[in-house]
Amino acid sequence: MKKFITLNGLVAPLDRPNVDTDAIIPKQFLKSIKRSGFGPNLFDEWRYLDQGEPGVDNSKRPLNPDFVLNQGRYQGAQVLLGRDNFGCGSSREHAPWALEDYGFRCVIASGFADIFYNNCFKNGILPIVLGAAIIEQLFKETEANEGYSLNVDLPEQKVATPAGESFAFEVDEFRKYCLLNGLDDIGLTLQRVDDIKIYEQKRKVEAPWLF
Repeated sequence: MKKFITLNGLVAPLDRPNVDTDAIIPKQFLKSIKRSGFGPNLFDEWRYLDQGEPGVDNSKRPLNPDFVLNQGRYQGAQVLLGRDNFGCGSSREHAPWALEDYGFRCVIASGFADIFYNNCFKNGILPIVLGAAIIEQLFKETEANEGYSLNVDLPEQKVATPAGESFAFEVDEFRKYCLLNGLDDIGLTLQRVDDIKIYEQKRKVEAPWLF
């Protein structure tokens, strides 16, 4: 998993509340358990004008010109700005996989669904909760200023605007530690690899029939 320390990223505003995980990555794309390859189908039903299916060449599909991610000014965005209850719906971990594969490293909203929020941390994405009034301000500034970027500082737990205004955010210390060090559940386990090897050798002696 990629480390997250600081990020100065272009912002894309997704001005919709209650964005569910089926909108983030529709159900027909859940057949794969690989973490990569979902980016082209992120927000598929909003992003394209036709029905998306696995295995289709997305470069040949008609784009919805009104959808924010298809607008030139937001190409290369790494920060997604959302509204309340972002990531609601089913618990599919494919949703943060798709966001990360597209290029988003941070999602800022006034509220998140719990499972989606937890899954973001396990996949190298920093979800930040800010007050509704601040979110409204950021939407207005993003839409009014092409190339609008935010500086996200995880060690300091602050989001700074181009004008220098700063907003503090809360994050669990353990989740913060994992993001700063690029540790997912597997990475955390592998930190104890020597102890695991010693235990396995001991078990081979104590219970050889298990091996």
